[in-house]
Amino acid sequence: MEIGTDNVKGKSVPNQRSNQIDVKEVLYKTVHHFFPYFVDWLSQIDDPRQENKIQYPLPFLIWIGILLFMMKLESRRQINFQFNTKEFIENLNILAGVELDKVAHDCTLAYLLKRLVIGSISKLRRRMINRLIRMRCLERFRLLGRYYLITIDATGHLIFKERHCEHCLVMKINGKEYYYHNVLEAKLVGANGLALSILSEFIENPNEKYDKQDCELKAFYRLAENLKRYFPQLPICLLLDSLYAKKPVFDICKENKWKYIITFKEGSMPATYAEYIALKSLCPENIAHLKRDEIEQDYHWVNDIDYQDHLLGVLECNELKPGKDDKKEHTRFVWISNLEINKATFKEIAQGGRLRWKTENEGFNTQKNGGYNMEHAYSQDELAAKNFYLLLQIAHIINQLMEKGSLLKEEDIQKIFGSIRNIARKLLEDFRTKATTLTHLQDLLSVPFQIRFDWYFDTS
Repeated sequence: MEIGTDNVKGKSVPNQRSNQIDVKEVLYKTVHHFFPYFVDWLSQIDDPRQENKIQYPLPFLIWIGILLFMMKLESRRQINFQFNTKEFIENLNILAGVELDKVAHDCTLAYLLKRLVIGSISKLRRRMINRLIRMRCLERFRLLGRYYLITIDATGHLIFKERHCEHCLVMKINGKEYYYHNVLEAKLVGANGLALSILSEFIENPNEKYDKQDCELKAFYRLAENLKRYFPQLPICLLLDSLYAKKPVFDICKENKWKYIITFKEGSMPATYAEYIALKSLCPENIAHLKRDEIEQDYHWVNDIDYQDHLLGVLECNELKPGKDDKKEHTRFVWISNLEINKATFKEIAQGGRLRWKTENEGFNTQKNGGYNMEHAYSQDELAAKNFYLLLQIAHIINQLMEKGSLLKEEDIQKIFGSIRNIARKLLEDFRTKATTLTHLQDLLSVPFQIRFDWYFDTS
């Protein structure tokens, strides 16, 4: 079935409600509401090209790159086929604040990104995140009313059968060498499923000779330094997997006054794990039982476990829920944290711990399999590939603000579009077929409106 259609007696017919929703106008409103200075930010990026040879201004090209991912076209060459209508160019001109009569070729965008300093797009993303924080639109998602939840996790980005560049990581599978690039992502997450990329640290080998390859932990130390540099006053609680349950990570968090909730496995810190098992039976007051519908949860916790100059708390959740063949399905979660765990905080801390894997998994999975095609090499050039990756992150931020904002109701997404992916297709259709004049846009934005987020996201 095509976008915006209903099925009547086996036939696809136009969905009138879909036609009434102009997703392009939702984009205009969303960008204007959250990032009113977006064009100015783009104009402030240093253009590496020769000024007398520039045909397409930098804001115009950057928006082409963002829309490539927002519309989930999955390959760079689609720019040449999908962005070439008169209506699309007029709409693109309004976004970029220019007046051009044709769209740039995909190679023109790639040429720019091969030369654009990697920090330029990163700075643009930081401005977006800072704007959201200062607007206080993410306030309700703060843990215990104070801490912004930031997940840090690595994922695969690109893989090649032959060496791609001197920074490639190398692995052997069945005796054959493969060359790949990973990236460590810091995402600000919310209880409604938001996963907004705030920092990216590429995992890559250095130019000079090295004894050991770059890895996720080394990248974390670099990323943590940048996180403190760019967000020095932000109250942070990191959500981490068991790889990070170690003293150097605890030291960094203590120095930066960060809180953390880390997945705790016996093999990570065996002595501390054994101490928790021995102590939990001695703390009968640190027990809670919760039941919701057919899901039952038993909680145990212990505070002030001494570990190499750090006082740690351990929180355990044993969950029973209906499984197959009328059998109960048991799941056990254990976290280690420097937050005080008590009757008032245990439930929210556990929700934060579970939010890490649920939101992160959906975030990476969406970017890989939800139309963004993150593992596709949008350029063979090393610098351009990184810049394309960062444009993908910006596009995903804007898409999430549209999808989870109140301009598009959740029931409308399901009933009208059928899926979130179809919103991207409708956005492309509206850009290609419906031109928006500057006068109409001014009239549209002159009417006061609000954008709110649903606060609740089921983490059970």
